[in-house]
This record gives sequence, structure tokens and C-alpha cells, in this order.
Amino acid sequence: MPFSFEPTKLCEVILIAPKFFGDERGFFMETYKKSDFYKNGIKENFIQDNSSVSVKGVLRGLHYQLPPFAQGKLVRCAKGEIFDIAVDIRKDSSTFKKWLGIYLSENNKNILYIPPGFAHGFYTVSDIAEVTYKTTAEYSSEHESGIIWNDPDINIKLPSKNIILSEKDKNLPFLKNAEVF
Repeated sequence: MPFSFEPTKLCEVILIAPKFFGDERGFFMETYKKSDFYKNGIKENFIQDNSSVSVKGVLRGLHYQLPPFAQGKLVRCAKGEIFDIAVDIRKDSSTFKKWLGIYLSENNKNILYIPPGFAHGFYTVSDIAEVTYKTTAEYSSEHESGIIWNDPDINIKLPSKNIILSEKDKNLPFLKNAEVF
């Protein structure tokens, strides 16, 4: 199997380590294989791929989409390094309001699966980072939502205090004022 799957402290969020094969020419790895993911509990149908590039200190998020366009995500950092963040915003979940931060990088090649019902964001650690991710629903501006990263009820600890936020992300609501699952 070209992947190992490791549960995290958040219900249903899974850290995936792909096997890669390298030599003096570079490396090869599979980043997604439906049959392996399905056997390990990730039964989602991924239908859209996204890519973003960010400079050091950029915090993107915390974003999510509401049903019926709620998105599960399969996130990896193809270039550089990020601190990837998932927050459980499912009111009936045993890990509601809990968060997880995991370093994803071009060196560790890890992939994070975040199911629907979680807010997602990432902080760019390296000088530049390229993040690619698959989603289980297409983008819908009418269903787009988010929460502010520094909500005291969640208490996310970023690796640095130097933060660059978009105007949109600066104005996201606290979780208690947001529409959630």
C-alpha cells in the first residue's frame, strides 16, 4: 500500500503519509488512490482541485462551506511548509470546538484529510508555500462561511505572532456567532 493512515485527536480527521520513491533524478509518489482511501475510511468523492501560493506569515482561514455544499478536504503542501489547522464545528461532536495543528511540507509529504463539518485554515511557515487540496463539493459563494482564527473559545496557538490576514478573514465572526453544523 502506498499510504499509511493515522487517526488524529479530532474525530474523523486523518493524517496520511504517502510512500515516495526517490533517487538522483527526484522522486515519485501517489497523492491519492480512491481504493486505498476507501479501505481506510475516507469514502468521499473528491470533485474539485484547488491550489494556492502564500508568502511567509500568511494565515488563510478559517473557512468552510455550509450544507448542501459542505466540503471535505484532502490537503497537502507541495512546496514549502505550512501549519495546517482544522477546527471541529459540528455541535453534536465529542470534539466540538477542538482544533488540530499539523505541519505539512514538501519534505514530510504528509496529507491531511479533513471531513465536512470542520473549519480549515493554514499558516505559512516557509518563505513561500504552495498548497494543493481536493474538495468533496464545488465552491459555492452562497454557502461560504468562516470563523476568526483567534476566537478565545477555540484558543489556536500559531507558530508565530507575525500574521498577514486578508480583510475578509479579519472580519470573520467568532464561532458562537457563526452558522455551524
